[in-house]
Amino acid sequence: MKTSTKLGLLSSLYLSQGLPFGFFTQALPVLLRHQGLSLPAIGLAHLLALPWALKFLWAPFMDRHGSARWGLRRGYILPLQCLSAGLLLSLALPDSTVDTRLLLAAVLGVNLLAATQDVATDGLAVTLLSPSERGWGNGIQVAAYRVGMILGGGVMLAVFDKAGWRPTLLALGLTLLVATVPVALYREPPTEPAPRASLGLEWWWRRPGAATWLVLLVVYKAGEALATGMLRTFLVDRGLTLTDIAWLLGGVGFTAGLLGALIGGSLVVKLGRRRALLLFGVIQATAVLLYALVASFPSSLPWLTAVCAVEHVASGMATATVFTAMMDACRPEHAATDYTVQASLVVLATGAAAAVSGFSAQALGYPGHFALSALLCLAGTLYVALAFHPSREPTPGTPEVSS
Repeated sequence: MKTSTKLGLLSSLYLSQGLPFGFFTQALPVLLRHQGLSLPAIGLAHLLALPWALKFLWAPFMDRHGSARWGLRRGYILPLQCLSAGLLLSLALPDSTVDTRLLLAAVLGVNLLAATQDVATDGLAVTLLSPSERGWGNGIQVAAYRVGMILGGGVMLAVFDKAGWRPTLLALGLTLLVATVPVALYREPPTEPAPRASLGLEWWWRRPGAATWLVLLVVYKAGEALATGMLRTFLVDRGLTLTDIAWLLGGVGFTAGLLGALIGGSLVVKLGRRRALLLFGVIQATAVLLYALVASFPSSLPWLTAVCAVEHVASGMATATVFTAMMDACRPEHAATDYTVQASLVVLATGAAAAVSGFSAQALGYPGHFALSALLCLAGTLYVALAFHPSREPTPGTPEVSS
């Protein structure tokens, strides 16, 4: 299978996951703030993403059991994606405004479906991409996911601002169905299910260097998640309209995030995993600190736009590097489980940070909140410098990060 074909298929899959998650993380906080919810309540709404943190519990089952006719991974991806689209379209049936409780319940359901699909998608990505393709593969993955988040978040905010709930949910569900076409046309080669032995978490506990690596996954992105958990409400409180926020996160976020992911994916092989994590971690901490600066003084839309662009570039570079190193740590025959264990830790850490972000912003104010977030970003980067020696060379199936 050609590299371009692999990247095209993975782009459609990760865009599909980004669509509903972008609505949940970008559009929903803004809409809840406009309905008068408090900052702590909006922060706690991030707990609806809990299935993304718990998906490691059912990942071993998905590695062991799959459809011989539809494919070990495709047999899960295709029906789950269709169910997600159907759930979103069902919310568009009522003519009136969607009840907040019903909307939150639907968000939880879509997160459960998308998180389960992500297990199969990540397993497919690890087995499809060779080690030399993983840099670009993860750059494309992060970029496509961000495109999906921008479409589901920023663009849907603009649609909501102009047309209301029903067209927004119809557009979201139909876009997800269109993104299903590539995987519907894909024919997955026969794959032997993974053996039961050494499949679950117990293998990670016995793995040399695993504890150090798993701690890195917890601390590296948590600071940025703490900052961005209150970014949308910060923009609302600064007086930006829904259209302004949609343009800021949609146009600027799309372009900058896409660029950052591609830069990070292309440089991680040249720099090495450790050096890339260090460099992009410092850039990420600096970008978050810029939010503290613009929050300290009256800021015009151009200044907010510039800072948002820098942060999206930095986040894209750092995320693509982390994902590439996570693939290196996977065994091909247990790809879904190994990658999901790592991804669940990242989601758990970032979700917990986002959940408490409202309390931090309320207690410290936006400037103090963003400054604290920048310090946490820097702490995660320092951990990479102290915990991983430059002489370690990465090999597939080992968790060490090296230069």
